[in-house]
Amino acid sequence: MASRPAPHRARKRFGQNFLRDRGIISAIVRSIGPAPGERLVEIGPGQGALTEPLIEATQGALEVIELDRDLIPGLRVQFFNHPGFVIHEGDALKMDFRKLRGEGAPLRVVGNLPYNISTPLISHLLGAGDAVADMHFMLQQEVVERLAALENTAQRSRLSVLAQYYCCVESLFSVPPEAFVPQPKVVSAVVRLTPHSTLPYQAKDEALLFSVVREAFAQRRKTLRNNLKPHLDDAAFAELEIDPVRRPQTLSVEEFVRIADYIFDHTPESEEQNS
Repeated sequence: MASRPAPHRARKRFGQNFLRDRGIISAIVRSIGPAPGERLVEIGPGQGALTEPLIEATQGALEVIELDRDLIPGLRVQFFNHPGFVIHEGDALKMDFRKLRGEGAPLRVVGNLPYNISTPLISHLLGAGDAVADMHFMLQQEVVERLAALENTAQRSRLSVLAQYYCCVESLFSVPPEAFVPQPKVVSAVVRLTPHSTLPYQAKDEALLFSVVREAFAQRRKTLRNNLKPHLDDAAFAELEIDPVRRPQTLSVEEFVRIADYIFDHTPESEEQNS
């Protein structure tokens, strides 16, 4: 049996908090339900607490992405007897997940994500399209609440709309600070994101959609009339059958898509293309 890696001091600049609670680890693995033959990719394996049960479930096949060079030798030693264990040294934010998938099966991505990169990393993965089959992440509970927030809730945000446009989002369970070393100052939670096989509401121009969502949430206490004034007047809102005095957190994904498509259809460039 391989020897355990030497103790590693968590690095603040990498946002490292190492999961130690065996019960929580088991609950995460059960939620993922890994199986032999699947392509699992773990982001930030750290000292291998989650890696070990994942590699057992997949019968030795697992890819990991690790940024901290000091952790990689320990991981190589710990899992040296698994020829299907592959380490990608680098930043997951810069990883091309479409290229990583290649011609193989879609990736199942998992990880205990550092709080400081969780939102941009999820946004990056959502842009990978059909390269990703599903995602299971441990995140700050506040981020999970924003990902899963439905319309008319205080947690509803730009991230909610982005995630729910592409995925079914499920908040699974909370994780207390005591489950980590060192202990973070916040409660964590596990979330599952499953990309839609077919988008329920396909925007005509996704870049425009997310630009509209960003503008709408730029000042979330203001109305749509104020935030989207450069694009829509009251007559347009009436045609859309959306009350302009509503606030952005009250809108569904479908309504945002409808707004973006209306703007697309009424811009001079798109009108010329459609004529």
